[in-house]
Amino acid sequence: MKNIKIKNRIIDKHHPVFVIAEAGINHNGSYKIAKKMIDVAKKSDVDCIKFQTHITNEEMLKTNIRPGNISRKTLWDIIKKCELTEQEEFKLNQYAKERKIIFLSTPFSIAAVERLERLKIPAYKIGSGELTNIPFLKHIAKKRKPVILSTGMSEMNEIKTTVKIFTKLKIPIAILQTTSEYPASYKDINLGVIEKFEKYFKIPVGISDHSPGIYTALGAVAKGASIVEKHFTLDKDMEGPDQKISLNPIELSDLVKGCNAVKLALGDTKKILKNERPILQFARESVVTKCEIKKNEIFSENNITTKRPSTGKIPAKDFFRIIGKKAKRGIPKLKQISYEDIF
Repeated sequence: MKNIKIKNRIIDKHHPVFVIAEAGINHNGSYKIAKKMIDVAKKSDVDCIKFQTHITNEEMLKTNIRPGNISRKTLWDIIKKCELTEQEEFKLNQYAKERKIIFLSTPFSIAAVERLERLKIPAYKIGSGELTNIPFLKHIAKKRKPVILSTGMSEMNEIKTTVKIFTKLKIPIAILQTTSEYPASYKDINLGVIEKFEKYFKIPVGISDHSPGIYTALGAVAKGASIVEKHFTLDKDMEGPDQKISLNPIELSDLVKGCNAVKLALGDTKKILKNERPILQFARESVVTKCEIKKNEIFSENNITTKRPSTGKIPAKDFFRIIGKKAKRGIPKLKQISYEDIF
């Protein structure tokens, strides 16, 4: 299994989950809000905050098409309003460095890629819509930086083609199971794809999750996700198409805690643990007498039983090994039996 490294973070199944707080366009084009989002992401202890680099006239034609049912405004108008300038992105990148949080941004045009190169970002996050944009992908590949690829709205053959563009050049890549619905229905998340991706591609796999809450993201970690990406917002009542489906600051903190907890719980060994042994002493049972037993009396289910604690010489699991044997000496009622009492 290959890994990828973004700055000082190694991303694979053997390291903590890499949590990406997707700011996206939830800043509504406000540098002040975007900066505040970096503070919130840092406080939530995520690994990375990710924005979107939009240069509207470079990435799309001016059209009246709307982004499905999530907004009445045209996509052009939404994106245009949410543009940040290169200088603003530069300052946000610098601020993230000061706050010691990784800054990434998703480009939607070759011009956006070149802007991010000037910002010297350490890796590229590619959105689902660009998965089949071959000239765009090849342009990113030339930068020879690690790539995280979302896979919404795609089929396996398309994903194979795109991944091959990067693996052929030995560029580290991770892929995210993604359902491009806003919000995504739980039944459409398909967490089982994570294991299929991992088995086929042998690269880090994660999830870019658009479902309500943090449930499926935590389920993804249980399935082996090395990366979790979730949209977040300062306030779900803010204007914007993604605000309602985004996590608020408290939920974002819970996501990080949950990812860490589930990751720690993924061990696959079954043995009596060191910290279980004190519990074992009072939780398990020993063989004890039900009544007074005379010398030479035969042990039976009528005169012995099992009771807590397990501090006796004969554990409950050996109960039936005692049945039919004789008492070497007299034993009082409710006394733990030892092997010295038997012959």
